[in-house]
Amino acid sequence: MVESGVTGSVRGVSEGLFDEGLFGAETEQKAGEKLAENAPLAVRMRPRSLEEVVGQQHLLIAGAPLRRLVEGAAPASVLLYGPPGTGKTTLANLVSKATGRRFAALSALSSGVKEVRAVIEEARRRLGRSGEATVLFIDEVHRFSKTQQDALLGAVEDRTVLLVAATTENPYFSVVAPLLSRSLVLQLRSLDDDDIRSLLRRAVSEERGLGGSVGLAEDAEEHLVALAEGDARRALTALEAAAESAASNGAAEIDLATVESTVDRAAVLYDRGGDQHYDITSAFIKSIRGSDVDAALHYLARMVEAGEDPRFIARRLVVHASEDIGMADPTALQTAVAASQAVQFIGMPEGRLALAQATIHLATAPKSNAVIAAINAAMSDVRAGKGGPVPPHLRDGHYAGAEKLGNAKGYRYPHDKPEGVLAQQYAPESLLGRDYYEPTPRGAERALHDRVPKLRNIIREED
Repeated sequence: MVESGVTGSVRGVSEGLFDEGLFGAETEQKAGEKLAENAPLAVRMRPRSLEEVVGQQHLLIAGAPLRRLVEGAAPASVLLYGPPGTGKTTLANLVSKATGRRFAALSALSSGVKEVRAVIEEARRRLGRSGEATVLFIDEVHRFSKTQQDALLGAVEDRTVLLVAATTENPYFSVVAPLLSRSLVLQLRSLDDDDIRSLLRRAVSEERGLGGSVGLAEDAEEHLVALAEGDARRALTALEAAAESAASNGAAEIDLATVESTVDRAAVLYDRGGDQHYDITSAFIKSIRGSDVDAALHYLARMVEAGEDPRFIARRLVVHASEDIGMADPTALQTAVAASQAVQFIGMPEGRLALAQATIHLATAPKSNAVIAAINAAMSDVRAGKGGPVPPHLRDGHYAGAEKLGNAKGYRYPHDKPEGVLAQQYAPESLLGRDYYEPTPRGAERALHDRVPKLRNIIREED
């Protein structure tokens, strides 16, 4: 549990040492100031007021729920949902400061039901004793179990605590329904390049940041902006590492080479059980379906770099080969299945080559959804009860008594005809004339587009 601001960080790491004035408020304040000096740049540069917040203007415009909450109007518990480094912890702190409430924090990584109940009990005592309300901030609330989340319900319901919970995963997947119904769900967005650029310049110039001790070259700044990918914490962490490197070399400016030598790779934003997993997979398949081979390879690379199970990727390719290509290029399914087998046979990282080959094949192949449309239409009729008995001449005639039942009588063997096709009823009576497969005029399916109607005419004896 931590209290508001940097001093609160001291309380979090030293719970008990400073409780109830054991060493006195002055000692606690000095310790807090010392920690503030040594805090990471991203912590030191955390906005102290709404005016310093960059981005999230859709939540902070006049009258917006979050602004009203920060300004002390219409208190309500909130779930802040968004990518890392977009200001969730900052906004929670501002809610506490602006409304004059006590700030307590729990991390879902290290807290259980016991800790949750202890915070709620302390909040209840303070509320009854002094009327001081408590803002309870829970980071990564999606990691709380159902039992842990349920432990919050009563206190949130009666406003013993004002809950501000943060999550990088879609709360509609990871937070229990009763807690969702008691909270506002506010989605934060990744910062844009101008937001990141503003933060970097502020960190370089302000006293609590680098204090102008080092400059930042324009190309180095642009590289940091690109590396950040909308994450303020990542941008400031990279800047701090580059500044330390420049200082150790006696340089007065952070240049591009310094940034590249200290931060050689951008972290991949991806969660294998949440939004990013589903969103990137969706974008991958839709890029293949849309024949954008470059975008498809980009999303494939993101999945591979993030450590996604290559068998999952291969399975999606196999499904897509039939769903969106089908008979327009029958070899697409062969390639996808081969890629799946190759991944299992050789493993990663070499397996990425087979996945890339299959992705390129599928993205550049002619497209047809006739296969999925056909099977879905057929299944729809079956579920609707359409069907009826198998025509007698198509029934099995290989067992004793089958002839007496009339099975297989009148069946005509297609290979007796030079064309290999002849007039004969195959569908049940109720489905005569029902067409399921409608080939497109694209790719290899073009030949079937012309052939299938002719086959139907012969089979149904139509002109």
